[in-house]
Amino acid sequence: MTPILEVKNLTKTYGRLVAVDGVSFAIPAGTCFGLLGPNGAGKTTTLEVIEDILAPTAGEILFRGLPRTPDFKKAIGIQFQHTSLLAMLTVMETLQVFKGLYDDTEDLDVLVTRCQLQEFKHQRHESLSGGQRQRFLLALALVNRPRMLFLDEPSTGLDPQARRNLWDIVHAIKASGKTIVLTTHYMEEAQHLCGEVAIMDHGRVIAQGSPEKLIRSHCEGVTVILPRESFRQPIEALPLPAQVVNGVVRIQTANIDACLKELLSRGVDLSDLSVHSPNLEHVFLNLTGRHLRD
Repeated sequence: MTPILEVKNLTKTYGRLVAVDGVSFAIPAGTCFGLLGPNGAGKTTTLEVIEDILAPTAGEILFRGLPRTPDFKKAIGIQFQHTSLLAMLTVMETLQVFKGLYDDTEDLDVLVTRCQLQEFKHQRHESLSGGQRQRFLLALALVNRPRMLFLDEPSTGLDPQARRNLWDIVHAIKASGKTIVLTTHYMEEAQHLCGEVAIMDHGRVIAQGSPEKLIRSHCEGVTVILPRESFRQPIEALPLPAQVVNGVVRIQTANIDACLKELLSRGVDLSDLSVHSPNLEHVFLNLTGRHLRD
């Protein structure tokens, strides 16, 4: 089946600065595709070139198997990180203004319900909380009934509850058949929402696949964590790869059963034991050697 979007050897330069360096990927219709990476990795620039906001220096972008036409912008919706709107308008009035920009539009009452805007639809949008504003901006991106939705770090700055509410809405949008392209530096968000991700760093895609596949490919085993006081003997005597950080012992193991048997045989108190499975953040650390939020 032809991907809804295909990016081939995309490059974007600013003088000597290479912001995007030969990026390629394909996105099947009806999926949520994540572009991940730290600030400065090139993911937002990649998105803006795909959205036809910036011109590429080199490379090819195909929409439904063909080069983009002027109608491409009518087929996509964009939720930007930062958007300036007319402060004197209410949420509903702003939605009505955006509705007037397109020929084929969604029913506004449907959008208000889908994005949970009912309680404040008659408020001026400048008075909204962070979570309310992000849901409002998502509704604006859906006004033209887009085939593909671009979300650029939609949950940045939100508290955990607001973030989860936004995730539920994104899940519902995906279930309706729309294709979503998401940039984020929250690995939990990507693992929760995306069927496939591409990790970018220094303008290049350094790994791509489903979250589960990337974790299997780039991470081994689990981490066993115990307080230092759980051990009766020196940590150095353990025949296990253990590290002590801030009074906590971390043991990396590919065989959890053998590890626990060894600890029990040495009289280690396992009452406060916790086991951490690897996630996408561990994948990034293993690939680049630095933290995602640096």
